[in-house]
Amino acid sequence: MHQVLSSTPEGIFTINVGPQHPATHGVLHLVITLNGETILKIEPHLGYIHRSIEKMCESLTYRQFIYVTSRMDYLSAHINNHACALCVEKGLQVEVPMRAQYIRVIMDELTRLASHELWWGAMAMDVGAFTPFFYAFRERETINEIMEETCGARLTMNYMVPGGVMADIHPQFQQKVKQFIAGYKNKIAEYNELVTGNVIFQNRMKGVGYLSTEDAISYGCSGPVARASGVACDVRKRYPYDVYAQVQFDEIIETTGDSFARYLVRIREMEQSVRIIEQLIDNIPEGDYQAKTKAVLKLPKGEFYQRVETARGELGVYIVSEGGTTPYRIKFRSPGFSNLSALNEMAKGGKIGDLVATMGTLDLVIPDIDR
Repeated sequence: MHQVLSSTPEGIFTINVGPQHPATHGVLHLVITLNGETILKIEPHLGYIHRSIEKMCESLTYRQFIYVTSRMDYLSAHINNHACALCVEKGLQVEVPMRAQYIRVIMDELTRLASHELWWGAMAMDVGAFTPFFYAFRERETINEIMEETCGARLTMNYMVPGGVMADIHPQFQQKVKQFIAGYKNKIAEYNELVTGNVIFQNRMKGVGYLSTEDAISYGCSGPVARASGVACDVRKRYPYDVYAQVQFDEIIETTGDSFARYLVRIREMEQSVRIIEQLIDNIPEGDYQAKTKAVLKLPKGEFYQRVETARGELGVYIVSEGGTTPYRIKFRSPGFSNLSALNEMAKGGKIGDLVATMGTLDLVIPDIDR
């Protein structure tokens, strides 16, 4: 519930939203200064689920630390693990087999689809539409079942390893992915009919939470938040990794910079993820799914950095090695932290009733921010 902290005769109020609030999408505390219903300032208070993940990683080996990152942005667990594996491989100069590269990218795009599904359902529910939540979880459940057969888990998969993937894909993996993709195209049209074209939904989103191109760059925004403000920043295009350089897909960019633009970017990104998977699923090469590496990994002395495109934007992994079996220092550049920093810029001058729409289009996962 909103709780009044203080008020003045001029009508300036300071209220709390959260830390336990459904619209904050996690344990986030916002201190909001209002003049009537108009937002003057928003201060996010972070750290409620800070677990010192970076410090924990520094006490783990180069094989072990990867899986701690599943607990950051848990809706992009595969992609987080992928970033860490790529960074370790860069230090070891390991060549990953093509079969593993294909499997990794397919898993990344399935993860992106599952994440955007949950966002779409929750976004619609935030602004008052309950039915889409059930539609979204219908498709998300199918993806989770496909993941579970190959990885043994549905959320924190722990599947990527330095050199490739932990195990080969399930015998039915290709068939089930193709069946899912064939039916999924119609589902996106269904989403557009149900929500995107809804005049009430559009009125709640258009012109709300504006973020200019200059401000998106200034705040370090990435992912759909930045691309909705006209910033071309897709890591898969700018700094391609594994087989992303070999597939055809469009970088989705909108220029209006409002909540509806951020919504459209994610909806259209789902179509591009389908397009990427279609190009790869029938062409997974034969061969090893993992390169031969030593049981105990030691990175040479130096600094290594790898960036990837998660469902929320750019995740950077920075490793400082002193030549031992554990990293001297690890730093994660999480997309949610920078995207949240722009919330005050987006919301001030708007109404408190529009804040939920603006926050929903940021697609926040709080452990990704707190780490």
